[in-house]
Amino acid sequence: MTLDELILKCKKQDIKAQGALYKRYSGILFSICLRYSPNKTEAEDNLQDAFLTIFKKIEQYKGKGSFEGWIKRVTVNTVLQKYRKQRVYNIEDEAQIEQEDDVSVDTETVPLDYLLKIIQELPDRYRLVFTMYVMDDYSHKEIADLLGISDGTSKSNLARARAILKNKIDNYNP
Repeated sequence: MTLDELILKCKKQDIKAQGALYKRYSGILFSICLRYSPNKTEAEDNLQDAFLTIFKKIEQYKGKGSFEGWIKRVTVNTVLQKYRKQRVYNIEDEAQIEQEDDVSVDTETVPLDYLLKIIQELPDRYRLVFTMYVMDDYSHKEIADLLGISDGTSKSNLARARAILKNKIDNYNP
């Protein structure tokens, strides 16, 4: 079955098509959920919520642009909406923003699973901003708009996330 046929059947609430769509994209979307979630269990919950939203809003996909891009955006927005409701953001004093350092990591000495673990351990407000800025290339303005915070808070939370991660990487001892 082609992707277009699959989408059409999902728009008609076909359960088999929804299952096929889930099977096709769950791995990709789960990796996004893992980046935004504090642990695997919450990532699994976020994945389920994302697919419920995708199936509910699939009528809105009009075939313009990449379907994969559309479902990724729906997934990110679904996860962000959950955290926005939890109000996990502190208003930070922009004068306290530390200089952003580019932290480079040698993945041969620090395993990727450790990096994911320490990112997931970040407080929600830091993890979300870090993931959006570093991994998904959102600008501070876009992050601020999506999370309902100021640009300065986004910059501050990113600086704090980087400082925490740098400290944990510097102290990494396998």
